[in-house]
Amino acid sequence: YPAPLSTVLSNRFGHRFVVMAGGVLISTGMVTASFARTVVDMYVTIGIISGLGYCLSFLPTVTILSQYFDKRRSLVTAVASTGECFAVFSFAPAITALKEQIGWRYSLLSVGVLQLSIVVCGSLLRPIIIKEQEEAEKAQPPEEPTEIKYMLENEQTRTSIESIDSGVEITTSPSNVPGKTKAEPKSEEPKEHMQILVEKDSAPPEPKNKLLDFSVMRDGSFICYAFFGLFATLGFFAPSLYIIPLSLSLGISKDHSAYILSAMAIAEVFGRISAGWILNKKPIRKVYIELICVVLLSVALFAFPFASEFWGLMTCSIFFGFMLGTVAGTHIPLLAEDDVVGIEKMSSAAGVYVFIQSLAGLAGPPL
Repeated sequence: YPAPLSTVLSNRFGHRFVVMAGGVLISTGMVTASFARTVVDMYVTIGIISGLGYCLSFLPTVTILSQYFDKRRSLVTAVASTGECFAVFSFAPAITALKEQIGWRYSLLSVGVLQLSIVVCGSLLRPIIIKEQEEAEKAQPPEEPTEIKYMLENEQTRTSIESIDSGVEITTSPSNVPGKTKAEPKSEEPKEHMQILVEKDSAPPEPKNKLLDFSVMRDGSFICYAFFGLFATLGFFAPSLYIIPLSLSLGISKDHSAYILSAMAIAEVFGRISAGWILNKKPIRKVYIELICVVLLSVALFAFPFASEFWGLMTCSIFFGFMLGTVAGTHIPLLAEDDVVGIEKMSSAAGVYVFIQSLAGLAGPPL
C-alpha cells in the first residue's frame, strides 16, 4: 500500500537514500519483533515497520534498475529478481534449523541483523545524472578585427618607411585597407546570437517534475495493464502458502512437502531467467508474451486440485513455479515499455501500479 509514498520519497530524496532507509526499517522491525510478547506486537513490528521497509527498498530498486538499462532491461531485471527465489530455497530451511537450535527469538534477531546488508546494497545504487550537451557553443571573437589589425600594422610599417623619404604623413585606418570600406555593414551574426540569448533568458522556466504524476491514471494503456496486474496477482501467493498444508492433507510427509516448495522455488528461478531472455528479443511484443504467460499460470493453478499424490503435486509445483517466474520477474519492468507508459513515467506508474496490485495481494490468500 505505501508504494506511492515510496515513489514520492524516491523522486524527492533519491533512490539510494530511500532504499537505505527501507533497509533500516526492515532490520529494526525484525529485531524488535524478537522482543514481542503478543501477536499485536508482531503485527506492529513485522507487519507495519518491516512491511514499510520492504516497500521502500523494493520498488525504488526495480525502478532505478529499469532506468539503468535499455537494450537488456528485461533480462537484467529478471536476473536481479531471482534473489527472492534463492532466499526461499536456501534461507527457509536454514532459518528452520536455526530456530530449532537457538529458538525463534534469537532467530528473528539474527535475521534482523543480517537484513542490515540492504543498507550496504542501497548505498551502491548510483544516481543517474544525465548532463545535457550544450546546444550553443561559447561565442568566439570574430576573426575579422584580428585580420584588420595585422593588415593595419603592415600598412603602417610600410607607409612609415615611405614617409621618411617623401616627407608625407599618411594616416592609415580600416577604410584604407584594400577590400574594406567604411560603409560596409557589420556582420549580423552577433545580433542574432544576442537575440537567441535574450529569447532563452525571457522564456518561462521549465516546470519541475512532479513527485507523483497521477496523469498515468488517464492513460488507457496503463489502466488496462493495472487491471492485468490486479487479477494476475490473485494467484501469486496461494500455492506458496498452501502447498505444504495441501500435501500434508494428502498423506505426504513433512520432509517431502518441503521438497515440493523448494522445487517450486528452483523452477521459478529458471522461469525468471527464461522470460528475461525471451523478452530481450527485439521483434517480440513483450506485452503479448506476458499475457500468454499469465494464461499458462492460470492453467497451472487449475491443475493443483487434480493432483492426488507426491509426484502429481511436484509436477504442478514445478510448472507453476516456472510460469510464476515468467510473470513475477517482468511485470513491473514492463511499465517502462512504450506499449504501457514509457521510461519517463516509469517511477510514478510503478507506485500507482504496485498500490493497485497490493489489493490483490491482500485479497488473494483469503479467497
